[in-house]
Amino acid sequence: MKRIESCMTCCGPESANILKIAVRAALKAGKALRELYDKPHQVSHKGDIDLVTEADMSSERIIFAVLDKARLNAEILTEESHPVYNEIPTGPVWIIDPLDGTTNFVHGFPWFAVSIAYAEGDRNRVGVIYCPMQNELFCGCVDGGAWLNGKPISVSRVRVLDESLLATGFPYDVRRKPSEVMDLLEAVLTRAQGIRRAGAAALDLAYVACGRLDGFWEIKLKPWDTAAGQLLLEEAGGKISDLRGGTYSPFIPEILATNGLIHEELLSVIKAVPDHI
Repeated sequence: MKRIESCMTCCGPESANILKIAVRAALKAGKALRELYDKPHQVSHKGDIDLVTEADMSSERIIFAVLDKARLNAEILTEESHPVYNEIPTGPVWIIDPLDGTTNFVHGFPWFAVSIAYAEGDRNRVGVIYCPMQNELFCGCVDGGAWLNGKPISVSRVRVLDESLLATGFPYDVRRKPSEVMDLLEAVLTRAQGIRRAGAAALDLAYVACGRLDGFWEIKLKPWDTAAGQLLLEEAGGKISDLRGGTYSPFIPEILATNGLIHEELLSVIKAVPDHI
């Protein structure tokens, strides 16, 4: 827990306690994922290319055990066992992805993470993203900054799209409507310095927050994909909107996240693509 001491001193007492709980859950779940990483996996399909494994469920159980012990009065929204919501939660809620990047995990590609956010009303208060194979812990709390392994992080200073390294992702129904993805990809590809598609939205957002990437966009996301990353990026000085430039929420299924300096230029490229969503 030494990696969050600096971050905790910048948070209020209540947020600091919530952050400590979230970090404890993420580290324990990440340790289990690391131990399961090179073992044979029990793989099920939620869709054509949407996978779930015993590791997703094991990670979720570990997180739940930590949260239960903490006895905070909050709802839970998580990808595997609590993925349905009829309306946007207005009270305290944990928003959890126990294994973001399941397909990578199954194939032995070490780009996956545990993502945990705590929100109240329309505002995220705490965000934690833990990448177990790299042992990198991203964390932050509202008005307290964003941190990586105990050191403060901030977005890049790249000012033009032509010099930007971006990331994107493909939705699970990409086989049915590939043009939704490919038209946008083509438009941005011809303007950016480079684009990466690694397959874990939470880590894409964390990488924009710490300046390794300059921007990220994706469609058809879920709250657990982006809630923790949104807080980290905003606390690191970045900017987030929907693909039209409107106000963003994790409950909006499209995202444009940048260092802020390239946001309007990238947004103009995306807006110029007909029927992009």
